[in-house]
Amino acid sequence: MELRAIINFAIWKDSRDIKAESEWVTTYYDRPTMKKCWEYLDLTSRSFARVIGELEGDLARTVCIFYVVLRALDTVEDDMTIPNSTKLPLLRSFHEKLYEKGWTFHESKEKDKIVLEEFNNIQEEFSTLKPEYQTIIADIAKKMGRGMADFAALATPEQPVAEVDSIADYDLYCHYVAGVVGEGLSRLFAASGKEREFIADQLTLSNSMGLLLQKTNIFRDIHEDVLEGRGFWPRAIWSKYGFNSMKELIDPARETEALWASSEMVLDALRHATDALDYMTLLKCQSVFNFVAIPAVMAIATLERTFMNPKILKENVKIRKGETVRLILKATNPRDVSYIFRDYARKIHAKVHKDDPNLLKLSIACGKIDQWAEHHYPSFINISGGGSGQASSAIDPTSNDARAALFVRLAKEAQEKMRREKSEKFMADLRARGVIKERSPEEEAAIKAKYEEMEKQSAPWLMIAGVILGVLALMAAMGAGVIWVIFKFYNDVSCPISDESYYNPSLS
Repeated sequence: MELRAIINFAIWKDSRDIKAESEWVTTYYDRPTMKKCWEYLDLTSRSFARVIGELEGDLARTVCIFYVVLRALDTVEDDMTIPNSTKLPLLRSFHEKLYEKGWTFHESKEKDKIVLEEFNNIQEEFSTLKPEYQTIIADIAKKMGRGMADFAALATPEQPVAEVDSIADYDLYCHYVAGVVGEGLSRLFAASGKEREFIADQLTLSNSMGLLLQKTNIFRDIHEDVLEGRGFWPRAIWSKYGFNSMKELIDPARETEALWASSEMVLDALRHATDALDYMTLLKCQSVFNFVAIPAVMAIATLERTFMNPKILKENVKIRKGETVRLILKATNPRDVSYIFRDYARKIHAKVHKDDPNLLKLSIACGKIDQWAEHHYPSFINISGGGSGQASSAIDPTSNDARAALFVRLAKEAQEKMRREKSEKFMADLRARGVIKERSPEEEAAIKAKYEEMEKQSAPWLMIAGVILGVLALMAAMGAGVIWVIFKFYNDVSCPISDESYYNPSLS
């Protein structure tokens, strides 16, 4: 199935080519500085580069600049070689660099340092955006930078890398590094006109979208983060299982306890799933929906692949390419996305070990996703697409779901009501045109009384019997007449002697 998905994707999937000359009017790929920004996007995140490039019109370029600006900010925060004396002021004032022509930074040793070393190209393209876009991007960079600085400031000489303590702190950190990104994207969607204005105000749902993706990445990258001296798993989770530091999580001798901690990390990420599904039901633009839905289904698939998987403690685990392509092809509408979430939630639930301390909570979390999908998109309703692009729905006649029978009955009652209302409307129209005259209450009462009187009268049995007997007698007389005619005719034909008796002597 995955091989077929790869083949179908390669043959049939239409992708926007931002490099094509016909797209330059919105992508500005012919401009050297914007071309650089598209290259930075591809270098720092190939997966996001694909979905960003598919956005309609100038929204793709706007989100591209938004992404590389925040990638530059994130690179400063991730770089453990930059001392806090330099890092904290830079994080807090980074939004101001967007208006500082020619600014660059050359003290980073991170793999994505190019976005800082050549930030002048990003700044130049930022300055050409619409003022409303600039305001949104600068505001989000300000919120993110100050939030990152607050957490980086928690580092001490004894603990050079700040760790997250409580679940509330974990949520707040993820809000600053990802939740505000969701907020910014929602505001950009609304400002572009691709989505309705109220999308910009969906702060809780936008935050949950960001947290689902960020917590998935933090969970998956445990091995890499520990090796590089970063610690984002909250102490409130891993300390429950007897660990004194995050480094102990990748100790092979303590794999079982580490897996219990990882189980709780997945549990924490799953609580944002239904909010993410709610957010996607509000989107109306197909390219925006794809942009949001594809990373979301990748996240839930990654959670399933890494759940109770000891490999995450040793290496970076990713979903297969074939599975990725299959999800991209399928994640095109809220119903199919909800079913993807439901199917992966069921797989996660099937992996829960009977000794898992989070057994009950995980069952409830997976059940909530299943319930959400079934409530919004009942599985006993089949949806099919017509040739004209119209979709039709019908109740599955083979379903054993009790709701199917209920919906069939309600549908019949609705049809009967419509038929009755149509008939009454037709009769009312005839009366209005004078085709049918209205009767007075006295006339209606007289007619009703007449019918009631007729019903009360006994049937005229003697008259009916006389009629029956008369009919039988007539039939008998007609039968007798026919018989008489037949016998009379038969005798007349058979009585005359043959003419041969006059000429044959032996017969005389």
